[in-house]
Amino acid sequence: MTLEYTGKLDDGTVFDTSKESVAEDAGLAEAQPDREYTPLTVEVGGGQVIEGMEEGLIGLEAGETDTLTIPPEKAYGQPSDENVEEFETDELREMLGGQLPEEGAYLEAQDGSQGEIIHVDEDVVRADFNPPLAGETLTFDVEVIEVN
Repeated sequence: MTLEYTGKLDDGTVFDTSKESVAEDAGLAEAQPDREYTPLTVEVGGGQVIEGMEEGLIGLEAGETDTLTIPPEKAYGQPSDENVEEFETDELREMLGGQLPEEGAYLEAQDGSQGEIIHVDEDVVRADFNPPLAGETLTFDVEVIEVN
């Protein structure tokens, strides 16, 4: 299935879209200058998108539009303390070649996930590896271009 989509948070903030004009209006195009905005092709049932979107796409035909409201449980889940990692400050400084990140900066784990530094002191650094959209209800406006 190939579709155009725009994803929004409860407050109306656009966090992702396949449409360049929407990305420009929302200020996303500036944040990701190398990104190409093209329709998304997914295999429904293939686990390529979040569960709630997958469920919402079932049965849609080419030319149809729909608005999918997806609770956190079927999107990125709820934030969990298990996703907050602690590092010894000296050890982390050594791993990063002498630099210590400040609160608000990001660390990249070996699996590619990003953790936001939420605490730094002399003894410990805490990084939050919860997905940025954890705990959020997501709304997707979708337009089905083609069903293959």
